[in-house]
Amino acid sequence: MAGVRTAAFRAAFAGLHASRANSWLARRARGLGVVLTLHHVRPWRERAFAPNRLLEVTPEFLDDALARARTLGFDFVSLDEAWRRVSVGVSLRPFLHVTFDDGYRDVRDFALPVLERHGAPATLYVASAFAEGEAEIWWLALEEALVRARRVVVDLGRGEAVLSTFSAQEKAAAWDAIYWRLRSGPEERLRSEVRRLAEEQGVDVFGFARDLCMRWDELKEVAKNPLVAIGAHTVTHPMLAKHPEDAARAEMADSREAIRLKLGEAPAHFAYPVGDLSAAGPREYDIARDLGFVTAVTTRPGHLFKRHAATPTALPRVSLNGHFQTRAAVDALLAGTPFLGLRALGRG
Repeated sequence: MAGVRTAAFRAAFAGLHASRANSWLARRARGLGVVLTLHHVRPWRERAFAPNRLLEVTPEFLDDALARARTLGFDFVSLDEAWRRVSVGVSLRPFLHVTFDDGYRDVRDFALPVLERHGAPATLYVASAFAEGEAEIWWLALEEALVRARRVVVDLGRGEAVLSTFSAQEKAAAWDAIYWRLRSGPEERLRSEVRRLAEEQGVDVFGFARDLCMRWDELKEVAKNPLVAIGAHTVTHPMLAKHPEDAARAEMADSREAIRLKLGEAPAHFAYPVGDLSAAGPREYDIARDLGFVTAVTTRPGHLFKRHAATPTALPRVSLNGHFQTRAAVDALLAGTPFLGLRALGRG
């Protein structure tokens, strides 16, 4: 299913590019500007089974995307400046701001040199327990468990089932079955089941945060760069809407306080983990506002328009997706054409 969806998006991007629709629809679709979402930036390591590939792009692609944005006339601005332009409803040129979720070390090693080359400001949204090396990055643990397994036993709602995971194709099918079933239910069950599968395959569920995420001393050094701002991203990266209000509020407030204590300044901006409507909705938007965050960003796709001045804690972003590292995709995403239908439905 994921492969079919990916192929459909690629075809759509290619069609928009070939028809030049991005050029003639940009004035209507682009709005005031765009906030980009990224996670990992690193050289691609070829492998047959890579279900989290959407979360990583190569440094070369990021470089090309920013160069293209500059050619198309975008101003590269800080998040504070982006929000100022949205608040007043005026941006003489379209703006672009880059964000990175989770606080991965590869952002420092591979993305920051690209940002410096282009003079592009960025916000790094940090999950504070990731910086401590004390949290589960469950989607990476599930991937690694399936990489190692020849078969897995799971309960997908109809009793225990045995799924073969010998080939890359079987691993991908098992991922689709397990991931989406668990994502649709309680997060406690998701994490418990992933932990069980990981432990059965000898996977250290805490090892990913320790190995991949910047620690506080590294973040402190990165934060000295004038292009970089640090934002909050909860403590343990939960899907907030799946938890009681007091727990969600604590995750948001405690992450900001941890960043203040470790880095010396409380972040003004927040990003909801996962960030779609299953993970963050009106309750979470209200909490972010009550806690005093200037902005909070979702992963709901879309550009920023004047109307977003009324919803500062529910802002859309546009993902640079590892499955679509092409000029056609960049042009469409920067033009905003894929999101015109969402705007018509009031979702962008």
